[in-house]
Amino acid sequence: MDKPQTRWSLPRHDYWSTPFAESLLRHLDLRPGLRILDIASGHGIPAFYLAEQVGPTGTVMAIDLNAGQVMRAKAIQGSQLPWLRFDCMDMRALPDDLPMFDRITGNLSVMFFRPNRFEAVEGLVKHLSPGGQLVLTFPSYGTFDSLWQVVDRAMTQQGLTDERKRFQDYLHERPSVEDGHGWLKALDLEHIETVAYPLQVATGPGQEFLHHPLLRGGFLDDVYECFEDQSRAEQFMTGIAQDITRFTPLIAQRGVLSGWKHNPTTDSEG
Repeated sequence: MDKPQTRWSLPRHDYWSTPFAESLLRHLDLRPGLRILDIASGHGIPAFYLAEQVGPTGTVMAIDLNAGQVMRAKAIQGSQLPWLRFDCMDMRALPDDLPMFDRITGNLSVMFFRPNRFEAVEGLVKHLSPGGQLVLTFPSYGTFDSLWQVVDRAMTQQGLTDERKRFQDYLHERPSVEDGHGWLKALDLEHIETVAYPLQVATGPGQEFLHHPLLRGGFLDDVYECFEDQSRAEQFMTGIAQDITRFTPLIAQRGVLSGWKHNPTTDSEG
């Protein structure tokens, strides 16, 4: 069989989604003909790559709750890869009539499972065929800890008691790969792998840090949301941004969860 073309390789210019997708693919058993459900598909990393690899004998259903992301992915797709379908759907409440899949993948997905992460994973496993594989990636506990320590100390020094309480609540509910291992074990998955790969995020001081495309609109917003007064939040974060040597390098942890659903058929064959 000819090796599949790689027109839809992971984009080099995406410095956040692509490294996480690479860690997902490191653990995913991928081959032509598979039926794949890709959750939190965004604008198509890695859904396009997955579709190209399974080929026309396979299918990829890529879902995201953000209608704008789904529309963007469909615009990129056009009439290509007709066995790839993008849909707007909540991965935390999949319909009962959804078919079974050989693989369920989710790049940068676990953070969107809140508030009931285990139940969300359990719902995914219900749609995984016997012998199928689940692979999820997410920024795990430990991501940007050097920054969070500076933020916590500054809140303490400035007497921001309520803001610090909200911030601590956020930190304490972040999942770790150990948490993920417990979820997969409780769901009786087999050959479980849970790994964190470090990823350095480069940034400069001041406004470059405050408006960094990988930080604002994501991690930094978690700090802003701890403040009821957003002008005070801006003042606080501007102070943090003046000396980034206190928390750089910024290291993200690319958490990967992988597990296989038990296949009774293989027991009888054995």
